[in-house]
Amino acid sequence: MSELSRSESSRYDLGLLFTDGMPDHDDSSGYRGAVAARAAGISYRQLDYWARTELVQPTVRGAAGSGSQRLYGFRDILVLKLVKRLLDTGISLQQIRVAVNQLREAGISDLAQTTLMSDGASVYLCTSNDEVIDLVSRGQGVFGIAVGKVLREVETSLVELDSIKGEDPSDELAVRRATRAS
Repeated sequence: MSELSRSESSRYDLGLLFTDGMPDHDDSSGYRGAVAARAAGISYRQLDYWARTELVQPTVRGAAGSGSQRLYGFRDILVLKLVKRLLDTGISLQQIRVAVNQLREAGISDLAQTTLMSDGASVYLCTSNDEVIDLVSRGQGVFGIAVGKVLREVETSLVELDSIKGEDPSDELAVRRATRAS
């Protein structure tokens, strides 16, 4: 089986019926920090802080001195968006760090079938309906984040950002040069 068809096959296994236009989850290609921040719905300042404090570091290429660019993989952007969601619900950064470590240990195919649950104090990575039911049956209020849904949101954001880039043929440097020339 070719690499392309293996990739498409695994994406169908994740429940993605139509894969046209969706970014491939290639670990060797990456997204610049500004694109990663926009796709995750966070500020560049948050992205930089989380990288420096090792909450979510780029896996494709880290910063290597002044002027170097970090490159974030698809999985990194997914984790960034999940961190944002957890922060928005009031979870402490300490508990989010525990959850991020659990997410790092799970494979991307596992993440699509995962639900992050929280009782407000702790974050739980539930990979089966039984685990979700067990957590809910404790009688405590909980909320959940379906990771598969967030995964699709990130894919959609990246497609939209790529299409915006495709519509504007000039790059940032060309815009600066044109501004200086006028």
